[in-house]
Amino acid sequence: MTPSAETRDTIFKAFGRAFFRQDLDAMYAVVTSDFTWSVPDGEITRVLQGREQIAAFFAERRGKFENVRFEDVVYHHAPDATFMTFRMTGTEVANGQSFERIGIERYTFRDGKLAVKDVYYRPIE
Repeated sequence: MTPSAETRDTIFKAFGRAFFRQDLDAMYAVVTSDFTWSVPDGEITRVLQGREQIAAFFAERRGKFENVRFEDVVYHHAPDATFMTFRMTGTEVANGQSFERIGIERYTFRDGKLAVKDVYYRPIE
């Protein structure tokens, strides 16, 4: 059963805090044990499954970007999924280049927890 919009908002608040702190214990309190996260990575989309893969991805990305901000965030609750639209800005540490992207994330739920996070974005030109 998909949680109510109010329950989803509570889940997203906890998930967001845990995600940005890269606190896997707190994150896994609100996601299923087989949580799957797909994320663009250059020319490919990586599909991360399980705590170890997500921890490795966080470690790999640590220090590559700074001043990352999500703005214009809006959650759109549909019956079987939630979609989050956003604008993201930041700086690539290696070259000092700033970036700006727009995107959408699709979330699905199972047993009252987040089960899937699919991320799609593109640069703003």
